[in-house]
Amino acid sequence: MAMAGESSNNNYRDCDGKSHRKVGLVYDETMCKHDTPNGEDHPECPDRIRVIWEKLQLAGVSQRCVVFGGSKAEDKHLQLVHTKDHVSVVKSLSTKKKDYRRNRIASQWNSIYLNGSSSEAAFLAAGSVVELAEKVAEGELDCGYAIVRPPGHHAEPDEAMGFCLFNNVAVAASYLLDERPELGVKKILIVDWDVHHGNGTQKMFWKDPRVLFFSVHRHEHGGFYPAGDDGDYNMVGEGPGEGFNINVPWEQGRCGDADYLAAWDHILIPVAKEFNPDIILLSAGFDAAIGDPLGGCRVTPYGYSVMLKKLMEFAKGKIVLALEGGYNLDSIAKSSLACVQVLLEDKPIQGSSEAYPFESTWRVIQAVRKKLSAYWPSLADVLSSKLIDQKTPTPIIVFSSSDSETEDYADDILDQMSRLNIENHHVDTVSTSWRRDLSKVDVWYASFGSNMWKPRFLCYIQGGQVEGMKKVCVGSMDKTPPKQIMWESFPHRLFFGRESSVTWGVGGVAFINPLTNLNDQTHMCLYRITLEQFNDVLFQENGLKVDSDSPLFGLDTLQLVEKKGSIPLASGGWYGNIVCLGKECDIPILTMTCTLSAVEKFKSGEIPLRPPSEAYANTMIRGLVEGGRLSEEEAKAYIHNAASKPL
Repeated sequence: MAMAGESSNNNYRDCDGKSHRKVGLVYDETMCKHDTPNGEDHPECPDRIRVIWEKLQLAGVSQRCVVFGGSKAEDKHLQLVHTKDHVSVVKSLSTKKKDYRRNRIASQWNSIYLNGSSSEAAFLAAGSVVELAEKVAEGELDCGYAIVRPPGHHAEPDEAMGFCLFNNVAVAASYLLDERPELGVKKILIVDWDVHHGNGTQKMFWKDPRVLFFSVHRHEHGGFYPAGDDGDYNMVGEGPGEGFNINVPWEQGRCGDADYLAAWDHILIPVAKEFNPDIILLSAGFDAAIGDPLGGCRVTPYGYSVMLKKLMEFAKGKIVLALEGGYNLDSIAKSSLACVQVLLEDKPIQGSSEAYPFESTWRVIQAVRKKLSAYWPSLADVLSSKLIDQKTPTPIIVFSSSDSETEDYADDILDQMSRLNIENHHVDTVSTSWRRDLSKVDVWYASFGSNMWKPRFLCYIQGGQVEGMKKVCVGSMDKTPPKQIMWESFPHRLFFGRESSVTWGVGGVAFINPLTNLNDQTHMCLYRITLEQFNDVLFQENGLKVDSDSPLFGLDTLQLVEKKGSIPLASGGWYGNIVCLGKECDIPILTMTCTLSAVEKFKSGEIPLRPPSEAYANTMIRGLVEGGRLSEEEAKAYIHNAASKPL
C-alpha cells in the first residue's frame, strides 16, 4: 500500500490490463500540527484531513492512486498573489515565536487561530496544491486531490481570514500561468463549491481574463460569512477581467443536490463550454454537505460526485481538487471518497436528485444569467416556464432571526442523514471559557422591535413565549434579568420588511437603517445585560443554538464596532449587523439589524417591505406604552408611519 510521501507507479492497470486514469493524492500528517494554541475544540481541526485519508485507505482507493507527501511553497510563488509583507508575517509564525505574539497577530485577523506549526502547515498546503497542479498540467498525472489544511480561498493578498492563511488554489493558478508558460496553460477555470464565498480568490483574479472564477455559495443578501457584497451576482470582474467572475449567491440555507445541479446545468456548464479551459482547479470545500454544522445546506456525496463528473468533461479531464472547508467529519470523508471515485472513473455512488430546486434558486439563476449574458451568449436565452415551474416552494423564512426564525428542520436533516448513513459530528464538550470572560462585561442592548416589551425580551433571557408568539424561546445560559432598563431615541430609520416569520406569522418584522439620519427618530428600549447574554440573544435572533463553543461577538469585535460604528457578523441571519449607538455610563450601546446591502435590496424591492402582523405590532405597542414612551394612539401612529413610508 502506498503511504503518504511514497509513489505507486504500478497502479494504472488492473489484473486484466485495463488502463485507468492516473490520479494523484497529496496527504501529509505534518499539516495536522496546525491546531488551536491550547488544544481547544474548533471546527477547522486536524481530524478533518485524517478522516478523509483513513476513508480513502479503508475503501481501497488510495492504493490505486499516486500518493505523495507535502511540498513546501516558495516565497516567490506565494508572492504571485500575496504581498511580500503577508508572506513574511506567516513565515514568522514559527515555534520560536512566543505564544502571546502569535495570539496578537491572530487577533488582528478575522477568524484565525495560530500555533507554532501554523506556518509550516500553511507553506505545505500551498506548495502541495502547486505541485499537484504542476504534475497534472505536465501530463504526469491526469487529475488529483490535495488533502490539505489550512484552507485557502478566504485569504486575501495582504490578509489571512476565515481559517485561511495562504490562498492555495490562487497560488497554484498564478504559478501555472506566470511561472510555467511552457506548459501551455493559458486559461484556467476555478470552481469554488465551498458553502462560503471565495472572496480572496475573486480579488486575486478580478481583472484577469485568463481565469474564469465561479463561486456558488450561501450568501443571504450579504448576511452569511464572509458577509458584504463581494459575493453578489453583480460582482462580475473589472477591466479585461469583466465577465470572468461569476457568483451564484444562494438566498437561503438548505440548498441541496437539485439546487447545485441546476446552477451547473444552467450557468457553469454552458459558460465552461464557451471558455474552454486548459485545466480546472476546484476549491473543494465540503461545508455545503448535509449535516455540516456551519454550512446549513444539504448536498449529498452523490451530488458532489455528479457535479465533479460534469466538470470532468472539460480540459480533457485535467482537474485538481484542493480541500477547503467542511466540518462534519463523516460528511467530508464520504464526500471526498465519492469525488476520488469519480476521478478514478468509477461509477458515481448510488443516489438520486428527484427533488426540485427551491423557488429562490431559480430566481438566483435567472438573475445571474441575465447579468452575465452580455459576456456569455450561452446564457442569453430565457429559461422556459416549464423548467422553472419545477420547483420546491421556498420555505416561509429564508433567513433566521428572533422575529424570523427558520422552521426547525432537524428531523428532516436527521432523516436524510440516516438514509445516507452520515452522522452529524459534534463536539462533546462545549468550551465555556468565552462565557466566563464575557460574563464580566456589560453592554446596553437597544431593542426597537417586539423586544421593546420587557416580557417579550425576557423570553430571550429566561426562556418561554408570550401572547402572539408561535414559538418558544430557549433563553440564555445566564438567566439573570437585566440590571437596568431605560429608553432613548436614535436618529435611524425604522422600517418593516420580509414576507413572514415563524414566530409571528405573515407580515414584516422590524429593522433599522444603520445609517444615521437626523430626520428620523427610532424609539429603543435599552437593557443592561452582560456580553455573554448579548451573544445568547444574537444566537436566538439568528436561529442558532446557544450552546455554541465560540461567541458570535467577542471582546475584539466589541472594540472594532466601537471604532467603526457598524460591523457585519458571519451569522447568516436577518440580524447579522451590529451597530454601536454610542455609550451610556461608559458602557457601549449595541443594537442589531440587517446589512447595508440588505437595506439596498429592501429599497429596490428585491426583498419585500411589508407591514407587521397584528400580533407583532401589538407587542411593540405594549412595549412603548408600558415603558411610558408613548400613548397607545401615538404608538399606533408611530408604527403605521414606519410601515407606510417608503425607504
